[in-house]
Amino acid sequence: MSLLASLSLPLLRKMDPETAHELALDALQLGVSVPVNRPKDDPALATRTMGMRFSNPLGIAAGFDKNARVIRPLARLGFGFVEAGTVTPRPQAGNPKPRLFRLTEDRAVINRMGFNNQGIDRFTVRLARLHRPLPSGRGAGAGVPIGANLGINKIGADPERDYPALVARVKPYVNYIVLNVSSPNTPGLRGLQDAARLRGILDAIAERHPERPPLLVKLAPDLDNDAVGPIVEAAIAGGAQGLIVTNTTLARPATLLSPNKTESGGLSGRPLRTRATEMLRLVAEASAGRMALISCGGIESGADVLDRIRLGADLVQFYAAFSYEGPAIIARLKQEMLDRMRADGVETLADIRGADL
Repeated sequence: MSLLASLSLPLLRKMDPETAHELALDALQLGVSVPVNRPKDDPALATRTMGMRFSNPLGIAAGFDKNARVIRPLARLGFGFVEAGTVTPRPQAGNPKPRLFRLTEDRAVINRMGFNNQGIDRFTVRLARLHRPLPSGRGAGAGVPIGANLGINKIGADPERDYPALVARVKPYVNYIVLNVSSPNTPGLRGLQDAARLRGILDAIAERHPERPPLLVKLAPDLDNDAVGPIVEAAIAGGAQGLIVTNTTLARPATLLSPNKTESGGLSGRPLRTRATEMLRLVAEASAGRMALISCGGIESGADVLDRIRLGADLVQFYAAFSYEGPAIIARLKQEMLDRMRADGVETLADIRGADL
């Protein structure tokens, strides 16, 4: 990480979290501390899933770049893939501020943002720009697979109408698409995870878009264990190619120390690790290799990444740890993965995927 980036992190942490987030996006958009060329990954970290090759399994989770402003800079920092969104059909302001809280003592975050975003029109304009040649003469695109995370508006939503319409807008520009039916901050949204309701939404998408990029569904960590199997079967039957496990949690572990622990909203970061890992095991066992799995929640080390892969994950995502540590975490996780793989005699990630199931 550059000296400028390392000096800026303490300043950002003293600011209101949402203000700091916006400044970080502005800096990335301006290219501050972003390398001109993307770092080259060790071939041992490469993986294939959903018909795509990923040079490493590390992705930035949805919520960081809601409006697709900094996809290319994030790729140049070294992420193996970048997911933008959540985006809704119409722009919306989200919930009243303050709505983003650091739990520093717990290395966690609580958010109740409420799908604040600029809407699908501006989102797709930015995606389209990624496919134009750069003035430098370099090729178009971000250089890594790109995902679009789709949601519905708080008012006037019709999921069976809105999700297919959003897929239509993004499918020319992205490598995969995610249905966010698990944010805790939009009333009624998590009810769309019900197996029958989810199947109806997926059927509506399949009818309108028989050809499209791989489709994934993002699940909540707060599902009852008994509900996981039916949801997985509904997703498979509806034509989904993968699942993201998991979104933020409404639970509040008794171990939380921060004064902000009583704030409402979704909790992410270190305290989510145990449930996210448990959910991954449940989903991996239910899906039995029939779907791509992306694990998200409480990932902070290379060991965490490899542990999720051993539990059946193809890829991982993180956000809270990135907000605390900055871009340096990407190179650290990669090196920790490589060190452990070499110590254990592991040549490729495919050699260990699902080994602990």
